Amino acid sequence: MTQKDILLIHLKKYFGYDYFKPGQREIIEDVLKGRDVLGVLPTGTGKSLCYQFPALLNEGTTIVITPLISLMIDQVRELKSKKIREVVALNSFIPWHERQEIYEQLSTYKIIYISPELIQHDGLFRRLQNIHINLFVVDEAHCISQWGHEFRTDYLKLKDSIQNLNNPPVLAITATATKQVQNDILNILQRPKAIRHIYPIDRPNLAFSVESLKNDESKNEELLKVLKRYHVPTLVYFSSRQKSEMIAEEIRRKLSHLRIAFYHGGMDSVDRLIIQQQFMNDQIDVICCTSAFGMGINKPNIRLIIHYHFPSDLESYIQEIGRAGRDGIPSLGLVLYSQDDISLQQYMIKNRFPEWETMDMIEGFLLGNAGENIELLESTLLQIVKEDETHLKFLRYQIEKHGILDNNRITQKKEFIVDCMDKIRKHIQIRKKQKMNKLEDMIKWLHTDLCLRTVIYEYFNSSYKEAILCCSNCGFSIHNWAVEQNKNTQENKDLPWTEKLSKILLTEEFNE
Repeated sequence: MTQKDILLIHLKKYFGYDYFKPGQREIIEDVLKGRDVLGVLPTGTGKSLCYQFPALLNEGTTIVITPLISLMIDQVRELKSKKIREVVALNSFIPWHERQEIYEQLSTYKIIYISPELIQHDGLFRRLQNIHINLFVVDEAHCISQWGHEFRTDYLKLKDSIQNLNNPPVLAITATATKQVQNDILNILQRPKAIRHIYPIDRPNLAFSVESLKNDESKNEELLKVLKRYHVPTLVYFSSRQKSEMIAEEIRRKLSHLRIAFYHGGMDSVDRLIIQQQFMNDQIDVICCTSAFGMGINKPNIRLIIHYHFPSDLESYIQEIGRAGRDGIPSLGLVLYSQDDISLQQYMIKNRFPEWETMDMIEGFLLGNAGENIELLESTLLQIVKEDETHLKFLRYQIEKHGILDNNRITQKKEFIVDCMDKIRKHIQIRKKQKMNKLEDMIKWLHTDLCLRTVIYEYFNSSYKEAILCCSNCGFSIHNWAVEQNKNTQENKDLPWTEKLSKILLTEEFNE
């Protein structure tokens, strides 16, 4: 019996599948050989199987770093529905006493899902050091490059976590990564020689459409027209939390037959989880959301992704429209584009970084407190950055990286502090320029007269297949789009409240 035959037997046994999708077997074989791997597979092609499968065959425990609690919970729920029980998601939803019980039995789990922030906690990390880690996975690995430099700097510390866990093999896996992002991921993880399995990211069942409109009022009219005509599972993306709520309410008032919700990072985490589960169970038709929603969502019948505000880069756009049509049925990505949106994205990029005035105040603070314990001064730092915890994390990481802090004490070398702060300012200028360049690429794509599919896939150096539907530059029109509609908006409305609750919350398999 060949190795391929053995893998297929285990695939059927654990997951019920008869064959591997393109790229899965190749990645799994290298992972089983203990090699470092970077995998880029299209959305909806079963990336999680690439680590779940070897985790079940290998001795020891697989650590999976994942960016979102909802993604962790979905993964655990799906595995338990397949009767795979030795899995756990460690997150803030778990009460402290339950978390301690899990810590005591970490070695009994085959897969442990953890956020990049939680794995930095000393109490958990010391326990992880006492068990056999056979594989260290970074799921949605593009987040290392996209978020790590400013938004979630704990991603940049993962290389130290890997080293201090006895240097297990690493699998970084994602659906979207240009050559530059691939290199960034592997350099940050310090795995430059990892084997790369890079597959074309194009999805021939996805159509692209860009509609240029004058202003938000025109957008609102077009959005309502589209949602009135096409009653299908839909995500509408916004760059503004406030706008997502306002438009959700307007849709609710004017299209009462639709079940509408909004979703963004400023909401309570329990509310976000409930909305996600309702959408997964076809109890919500349309979600007005920010980029906080959707990563890892395995809902096969999303038909329409509308961008009320376009994202700041093509990588984010491909990630977000990739949530549509995972069942292979033709689906659509529609951008409602207004020139006013450009200034919004420019503002958001600028706001990712501390202002120069803030940098000057931070430098003065460090010089004035040379030799002091930084932990005792954290509240003052937070005041300087105007309660912006993202800016605080960014600055804290940078001053640690450049050696201004030594064992949580600010160095007494004042000339050294001045020199390092100049380096941090230069770093900010470089990162701003990089992000503005990506925004320019996004805007050029929105304005191109060429085939939208050709331009966007060539950006990722990817080959692409002939499309089922193509794009608005090649004759496609959303107003002539033929798509099967949802048949029953009233489904589940007459169920007893207990059954409604069980559908909204977790499945029986997960709630054991």
